[in-house]
Amino acid sequence: MRRIRGGVVALAAAGLVLAACSAPDRDAPARAAGASPDRVSSPPAAAGDGGAGGTRTDRPRVPANPPAEYTPSWPDETVRTKAGYRVNTCVPEELRDRATVLTTRDGLHLSALVLGDGPDGVLLDHEQGYNICSWLETGRQLAAKGFRVVLPEYRNHGASEHDEKNEDPDLDAEAALAELKRVGAERVFLAGASCGGTSTIVAGAAQSLPVTGLLIMSSPSACLTVDAVPSVRRITAPSLFMVGSGDLQGNMEREVRVLYENSGAEDKRLVVDDDELHGTDMLRRSPRRDRYRAMVTEFIEEHARG
Repeated sequence: MRRIRGGVVALAAAGLVLAACSAPDRDAPARAAGASPDRVSSPPAAAGDGGAGGTRTDRPRVPANPPAEYTPSWPDETVRTKAGYRVNTCVPEELRDRATVLTTRDGLHLSALVLGDGPDGVLLDHEQGYNICSWLETGRQLAAKGFRVVLPEYRNHGASEHDEKNEDPDLDAEAALAELKRVGAERVFLAGASCGGTSTIVAGAAQSLPVTGLLIMSSPSACLTVDAVPSVRRITAPSLFMVGSGDLQGNMEREVRVLYENSGAEDKRLVVDDDELHGTDMLRRSPRRDRYRAMVTEFIEEHARG
């Protein structure tokens, strides 16, 4: 994955508030071989038709979001599907027909994937500087187990629209949660890495779907314009917080502990890895990655059905 243009990690001296979480991922899923802006795939299946291993249901079809015209943040890493949606080239061709477009409250367009089916929703939000594929394998596994999963690509990343201000990432999480509800989710499990987790907490606490659980990986207590501490106090669902002890020279562990200590959940757990890995890199690059993958999927499966 790639570093967001102009993205820097900055800790405010007064409060260790993370202004942006940006880190390259050397082992991220590779760009699709032979991908080009002219490559196309099939139109997306309507909600209720399953997809990516999801279970087929008899719910009424939900109209697809109409494609939107905009300039993607990373044009050289963006393709357009046959249905007209932009999607990151990291997404395998067999999943590109699950692409859609979301429109945020401030009018930006986001590329997103909607996988699976059913009433049990899962939101997977990526790190700043990474992309939609950070959580893709986790999303595929959950969809195959009967969950409805939305993976948005944040503004200023990949196939999503560029925003000069690079503010308000919680609006991106908000748009993804609205899409989960629109396509039939009746409850939602919130998961996010780095600033994706920070914004997920804020948007998740403010929306109307019942929250069944929370997974946070390497997330600061505040990111850009978003402060997650008041919101995490309102989330009482079972919560798992994960971080590397050496991430940002130990600063990230302190940030995650702030969220953990302010969590409103009685059932909560803090896992500190003896490593420097950040966010979903713990699931791909850690010597204990198999253990952490199992921990994450088992925690989501246990709680996401409400």
